Amino acid sequence: MFQQAVLYYYYPDIVNMDTTTIETIRTAVENINDPDLQRTLGQLKAVFDIKEVDGTVEVYLEIVPPVYDVAEYLDTAVKQAVASAANGANAVVIAREKEIKRTGNAHVLPDVHNLIAVASGKGGVGKSTVAANLACALAQHGLRVGLLDADIYGPSAPTMFGLAGATMHAEKTEDGRILGYPNEQYGVKVASIGFVMQRDQAAILRGPMLAGYFKTLVEQIQWGELDVLLFDLPPGTGDIQLTLTQQVPLTGAVVVTTPQEIALADVRRSVQMFRKVNVEILGVVENMSYFVPPDAPEKKYHIFGEGGGAMVASEAGVPLLGEIPINIGLRTGGDDGLPAVLNPDMDYEIAKTIHTVAANVIRQVRIVNARRLDAPVIQITL
Repeated sequence: MFQQAVLYYYYPDIVNMDTTTIETIRTAVENINDPDLQRTLGQLKAVFDIKEVDGTVEVYLEIVPPVYDVAEYLDTAVKQAVASAANGANAVVIAREKEIKRTGNAHVLPDVHNLIAVASGKGGVGKSTVAANLACALAQHGLRVGLLDADIYGPSAPTMFGLAGATMHAEKTEDGRILGYPNEQYGVKVASIGFVMQRDQAAILRGPMLAGYFKTLVEQIQWGELDVLLFDLPPGTGDIQLTLTQQVPLTGAVVVTTPQEIALADVRRSVQMFRKVNVEILGVVENMSYFVPPDAPEKKYHIFGEGGGAMVASEAGVPLLGEIPINIGLRTGGDDGLPAVLNPDMDYEIAKTIHTVAANVIRQVRIVNARRLDAPVIQITL
């Protein structure tokens, strides 16, 4: 996937640059710092070619994915570096994503580049609301996003995305397999058992059947190529969580909590579960952090306690991705089928907070992917 900057200026007097000039440009570009990874482009081996074409410097980069949030920054920084190193020369930046080798089963969802679990230790903390808004925010950041509603007992994605009553298209292949296709809404591909069950039908399933339903959703849904697939997990550390971590090569997990101690105790167990199965924790989202009365915006009430998310994130050695306040628009958005981050009438600070969470998730995914690039890949052949 290439992103190419638009060429605005042209300097016809800069032609046939010599090797020394090109190397000066390379040095300047390699000294640029990647703001997410806090390493230079040289350290990241990101500069794979520089050449002069018809008086314009073309800089070819390979960037740790996802590139969307960092692309504009690097485009500006490279152009400034080239202009400084070569007497105002104009540059075109052509960037592509580095290929990240997966750990685990590479045959599962091979066209999905990053797989992220959204989890919580207990119910009632707003995990599905966070997952729906995070999916939409990531799509607004330019990523190709899917959401798999893996909460078999309480599927909420159809309602939250305004798809209640919708079904999921399926077809039978020549070899007898059934393939399903997710619905698409607000730029997000959505799959849920709620599209298969009747609205008020109860999912009465024992553990093995539960894991089997989840496995079916993973293996038979045709997502196409995605940058990110979010798994909205049921609360706890049960069969679906274990099936997911054993069979799906997760990039990492986002853990949602409220500030109160009773939620934090369960979050600690959830973090330990992911750690035991070698899943990276991308960070903690504290939901229902505080309440600001609409008629008294200078006041802030910590109804469920204060600082719990930051405390558990610090204990786990992971970042606090954001603190989302209590807001009636978040609740009505879920009920009305329009995630709050998409509502133009939504409080600006709420939308800004959700976008901050999305940007922090992208940053942490890039950090994990950079670490995987550095790690040796061990392949076992029989």
